Amino acid sequence: MLRNGLLSNVTRGTIRDADPQEWANVPEQHRRIWLDLKYRDNLPVLSKAEVISKPSHKINVDSSQLRRICSGRPANFIKPLGLGEIAVVQTKDKDHEYLEAREALQRGLGGMMLCRMR
Repeated sequence: MLRNGLLSNVTRGTIRDADPQEWANVPEQHRRIWLDLKYRDNLPVLSKAEVISKPSHKINVDSSQLRRICSGRPANFIKPLGLGEIAVVQTKDKDHEYLEAREALQRGLGGMMLCRMR
């Protein structure tokens, strides 16, 4: 989301503050990731987000289905991505567990479609 221009900053912190030095010294349950939304003309760039997979209904796609979704065709009951829209995919690759759909497609990975944003 940071690389796609929806966020202006991502930093580690605690419940109280976005301080990376404190993050290493607190227990795991008090660690947080702080996200700063990007604004243009006093309006957030991220205007809409919707969940695709739910715990009760997980939607997995392979690389061929992901190619269809990214190129403007529906696949597996998922609407195609529009202009300026991104989707997040959870892959089984531990080095790249969460990827934007187009990046997962470049790496030839499929996975569970988590959400889409514009």
